[in-house]
Amino acid sequence: MKIVTMKIWVRRAPAVACAAVACGVALSSCGISLADNGAGAVARQFAAALERQDASAAAAFTTAPGQAGDALTSTLQAMHPEKVDVAVHRPVEYSDGTASFSLTTTYSWPEGRTFETTSNGTARHLSSGWKVSWEPSIIYPGLPVGGQLRQIRTDATPSPSVRSRSGKTFMYLQPVNEIVLDPTRTTDVGRSTRALARSLAPIAPLITSDVIAAKLSKSEGRAITAVTLRDSDMEVLTSSPSAVPGVTVRKAGKLVMADRRLMSPLETGLTNYWQAIRDATSGWQVQMTAPGLVPRKLTGAQGPAGPNVRTTVDQGMQLTLGDAAVEVGQPATILAFDAGTGAVLGMAQNSYAVDRGINIDDAYPAGSTLTPVFSTVERVANEQKQSSAELLDRLGLGVQFTVPGASAPTAKRPGVQTVDFRPGDLNVSMLNMGALGVALSRSVSGTMSSVAPYVIDGVPTKVAGGSLGELDRSMTAPILKAMSATAKNGDASDLTRAPGLRALVGTNGPQGPGWFVGLQDRKVIVVYCEGEKSGTAALQVAQKYFRIR
Repeated sequence: MKIVTMKIWVRRAPAVACAAVACGVALSSCGISLADNGAGAVARQFAAALERQDASAAAAFTTAPGQAGDALTSTLQAMHPEKVDVAVHRPVEYSDGTASFSLTTTYSWPEGRTFETTSNGTARHLSSGWKVSWEPSIIYPGLPVGGQLRQIRTDATPSPSVRSRSGKTFMYLQPVNEIVLDPTRTTDVGRSTRALARSLAPIAPLITSDVIAAKLSKSEGRAITAVTLRDSDMEVLTSSPSAVPGVTVRKAGKLVMADRRLMSPLETGLTNYWQAIRDATSGWQVQMTAPGLVPRKLTGAQGPAGPNVRTTVDQGMQLTLGDAAVEVGQPATILAFDAGTGAVLGMAQNSYAVDRGINIDDAYPAGSTLTPVFSTVERVANEQKQSSAELLDRLGLGVQFTVPGASAPTAKRPGVQTVDFRPGDLNVSMLNMGALGVALSRSVSGTMSSVAPYVIDGVPTKVAGGSLGELDRSMTAPILKAMSATAKNGDASDLTRAPGLRALVGTNGPQGPGWFVGLQDRKVIVVYCEGEKSGTAALQVAQKYFRIR
């Protein structure tokens, strides 16, 4: 028996072995040394490689480098630890050329999460020297061949849902199927593309071979998700997409609309907010898994279920806006706000606007739309010796909004750019236009202050670049008068079924963009269109809204 540097050869008898273990010295993989060519040394080399998370190097110290490398790589990748500490204890050599030792392995992750396991190992003296006898149980006691340890995220149940202003479910988590095409896994990408489009046609006819090909072109050789289908959609298909070379069907969970007729650009922002709640209440778990076996929990912790997300979205309004947005064959986006509170009631856009990447945060040229506003602001600023910029801020035009549930965290925020406040020099977002409309509507009811738009109840909007504030009737009254004139005798006078309408209409030249801002029935409607005759297109979208609301 060899303990530390002493050689004492004995028969492997239970009593002697127990005595040897009892007087063994516990050694860390980075602690004091045994003989360089002893079983303890190879155990420590094996442990040191694991600490470096170098599976190949650790496997090289075993009797089966190939099997060990696969198993160690699988566990290290599935555990994805920030740090691994491995301690070697009680290395004992026996007279038959074998040895025993134990390992204490500690996996660490951020936020103080750790998992410690103790396993037993053996070693053999071969012609090439001492080697760790490979057994999966050296990773974890009882780990079968092909098994691994893994650290996974867990989410509290029930999952929060996103609710509309009436309290009904607007969006909820549902199992979905991601149809993934990997061009590197098919010998004929064109054939696979066409075959996949044919397979999807019964439920997703718009996902044509050209659409799939365009996604592949942008992916630069990486796998793409052609479409995401609910389980009920999969039942409609007459052939399985996974039968197409290069295609796999990946199960996932996704926040989806409860009413399948609805689509909204707000989905991205609401999903981001919902996901933040899930992240804050998420837990973790270490499991032992193996083919054909149910995963076994070894340790972990789980936070409480998160609250539902209460929004200001009106589902009926959202449906109306969606129908209005598809009225024209060019990029069109339409928003509705509550005229008293600034709450966003809904937002919709057509496929042309989606393709253009138009969003609620970006600023676009206002053109002639705000001419009545500019002239009034400049006059009031001169009369009252105030800054035009400050007055624009109070109207919601000179500030930048970040609206939880509407603003995408990764979206570019160009902000507002002004040059002497002349028509054509001011860029505004749809949120700015909505805030202007709400400020003017509030002044009609006698509430002389502006407010920020919002989507999630109780969650404030961030306002940057200036301050909202008190309004002066000497400024709002002339603007409202001009808007009434536009609705009665001006560019918006052809609109029907909109009693009491006040409107701002304008473009930024022949190619737009074109705007419509309407105050009617305690709501503010903002329409933004791009392309040729975009001012006319904006009026067409507005008319469709008033006709079907």
